[in-house]
Amino acid sequence: MPLPLLAIVAALLYFAAAGLHLTHILQRRPRLSGAVIGMGAVALLCHALVAWFSIFDEHAVHLGFYKIAALIFLVINVACLAWLVRRPLQNLLVVLMPLSAIATLVSAFAPHSGTTPESLGHGLLLHIASSILAYAVLTLAAAQAALLAVQDRQLKHHHAVGIVSFLPPLQLMETMLFELLWAGVVLLTLAIVSGFLFLDDIFAQHLVHKTVLTLIAWVIYSTLLWGRYRMGWRSQTAVRFTLGGFALLMLAFFGSKLVLELVLQRG
Repeated sequence: MPLPLLAIVAALLYFAAAGLHLTHILQRRPRLSGAVIGMGAVALLCHALVAWFSIFDEHAVHLGFYKIAALIFLVINVACLAWLVRRPLQNLLVVLMPLSAIATLVSAFAPHSGTTPESLGHGLLLHIASSILAYAVLTLAAAQAALLAVQDRQLKHHHAVGIVSFLPPLQLMETMLFELLWAGVVLLTLAIVSGFLFLDDIFAQHLVHKTVLTLIAWVIYSTLLWGRYRMGWRSQTAVRFTLGGFALLMLAFFGSKLVLELVLQRG
């Protein structure tokens, strides 16, 4: 099947699965139905094929802005599904699936951007893989933090209606957030350490802003985890730290790629 057609099939299935799941939530049926799981699984398979063939070919690895976005959303979805085995994160799929549809379409139809290295060493592959996994898990943490913020605000105002009425208890929501943060920080630490070890110069001119912003984000996340352990930080404090760190992390990655590849036309 041609790549553009695969992307269209994936997008349509993602949108259909998200719409059906949202309908079920509004009908107070928050569990994933067989139809949602089936459409989501086929969409994820098509998404994986689009991401693979968009990034890898016989001569190069394409890690441009549009291509890497599809790969990151693929990993985010896989991470979310893995977490669903033990935690009720299915509400996040209502947002993740439409965004994944858009990322898949853009990856298939947008032009190549950035450099296309002919080969990647094992060390560099470790850095790239751990970075993508860290971004994926911390994206889930940011989405969880946004839901937690809405839930905490409405509960404080005794106005638990809408989506808040379908969410797990506040304490469980906090627990899930910090589980995601711990996993994300471990992966981010691996990404930073592997960057120092395997990149030629992690503070080179075209990397320094990305490195500095990532390190600041790591400090923010680590401070939050320390505060949780030592001082019992909860709810709104956790939300502010999580979203602040995520904003810096996304600016470090996507912001730098956007400027370098699409504005300055550099790799």
